[in-house]
Amino acid sequence: MKMEHSVQERIRERAYQLWDAGGRMEGQADQHWLCAEREILSLPTTSAASPILGAADAPRRRSRKASKNGRSG
Repeated sequence: MKMEHSVQERIRERAYQLWDAGGRMEGQADQHWLCAEREILSLPTTSAASPILGAADAPRRRSRKASKNGRSG
């Protein structure tokens, strides 16, 4: 039950983010909710339980040069 609450909370937070980014227009709650639900439920199962990652939180990719030299970057 706690997992379900966590997913619902993440959908609610994402729907709010979409509403905020869209100019906070009234009357589009259902569209924002469905879009958020689609995004959250399409994530891999392990990611669905973790918080929504912003661009700053996304894992960094190693550059090709660093990979060839055996170093991480």
